[in-house]
Amino acid sequence: MQGRREPHESTLSETAETNYDRDFTAPQRFAPALVVLWSHDEPERVGEVVVLPPTARGMSFTLGRAVESYEDGSLPLTLRRLRPFSSEDRGPFQSARVSRWQIRITVEQGDELAIEGIGKGELRINDQATRGATVGPGDTIEAVGRFVLQATRRPLDWPRTGGWPDPFPFGAADRFGLVGESPAAWLLRQQILFLAQRDGHVLVEGPSGAGKELVVRAIHGASSRGARPLIARNAATIPEPLIDAELFGNLKDYPGAGTPDRSGLFGDADRSSLFLDEIGELSETLQASLLRVMDSGEYQRLGDSSMRATDVRILAATNRQPGELKHDFLARFLHRVHVPGFGERPEDVVLVARHLLRSFAASDPTLAERFFVKGEPALSARLVVALAHHRFTAHTRELTELLWRAVATSSGPLIDLPADFVARPAPAPAPVSSDSTDPRELSREQIVAALARVGGVRDRAWRELGLRSRDQLKRLLKKHDIT
Repeated sequence: MQGRREPHESTLSETAETNYDRDFTAPQRFAPALVVLWSHDEPERVGEVVVLPPTARGMSFTLGRAVESYEDGSLPLTLRRLRPFSSEDRGPFQSARVSRWQIRITVEQGDELAIEGIGKGELRINDQATRGATVGPGDTIEAVGRFVLQATRRPLDWPRTGGWPDPFPFGAADRFGLVGESPAAWLLRQQILFLAQRDGHVLVEGPSGAGKELVVRAIHGASSRGARPLIARNAATIPEPLIDAELFGNLKDYPGAGTPDRSGLFGDADRSSLFLDEIGELSETLQASLLRVMDSGEYQRLGDSSMRATDVRILAATNRQPGELKHDFLARFLHRVHVPGFGERPEDVVLVARHLLRSFAASDPTLAERFFVKGEPALSARLVVALAHHRFTAHTRELTELLWRAVATSSGPLIDLPADFVARPAPAPAPVSSDSTDPRELSREQIVAALARVGGVRDRAWRELGLRSRDQLKRLLKKHDIT
């Protein structure tokens, strides 16, 4: 395809867990999907999806208010609240602002979908006006003034048998504080639950601002150690000359008179978890000092001649590549979990933004009065499209700062894009293949002539006419009473 960017990276190396207790790296097949990012009249639909089975290649579907086929035979789609363990049919759009058939969707190869505007109003793909274009994961589709969708993917085996132990409302934060309905968000939840039920040191890695501390606290809180407080320290802030005293403690009056007795972080974290943030900032010498206690739980306080023992689980976090850690130190982490940034789960950005705005409004009633309608934050479509295409570097922290700027500079009833925001240029949409024909433009004479040219072979006739499928030809033959 020319004139468009490469799709976003697949979420979590195209993996999804098939059982909450095991095998969460099993390869998984995905289907192309469209997720709602914004709806003018139905904001509660954000996060709902339509999934297009890859076996439907060449078939056409519609999305709008209609529940019956379009005049060319395209089948209507409904929105669903889809999770790994459940699928709730929410029906088509209900708003009178949306046309009965707003867009037509044709499944092409791979994750690609051909989108055409067939309803009232302007169609914009990747924020550019068009009559139709081919989209892939990450691209946005805006029926101006009506709704915004984003192309994405969903596992073919959703939903699966079994439920989730901690139910929570669709699109809201779970009990860990994690927000998102994407495959990446659900895989992360499954990994948290998996690790909480087991022991062994854990390395949590991911980009700055992605939520590593949230994941650490979730693993601890859901574990058998969760009844005790999590002991936390930023490893980068421990002065190297004091590292041993900070970690292992010291006897009273050692190394000098008046020094208080200290149990150290490992003593404080006995029978609990010790969270060491920014573990990658520790020098290799300091990493080596932790090997014995990580292996056996044995350590020695400064000034003490006897060994002590602690039952502690280390939960460490880093935004560096794990390979930058000392190899034998890295080997002590039995479990590793990757926290995806927004680039790996772009369809969750708006859900996270709405969650953050609700937290703003909870402590600032004036924001709720100005920008909330029936408990939902009122966002502009322009802001939503910009968020969908923005390349975040600090993720949730960056999004939080951006939303505060948006709130501070918005003068109307909608939270709009700040004037000083430098939007990332959206990729140019790829036009729909020019060799396809609109069935409505074909006359009875053209169809009869095409059949004559191919000797009446219908499998050749639909291609001769430039149609998308044999089914389109069958409907035209019936419409024009051609036998």
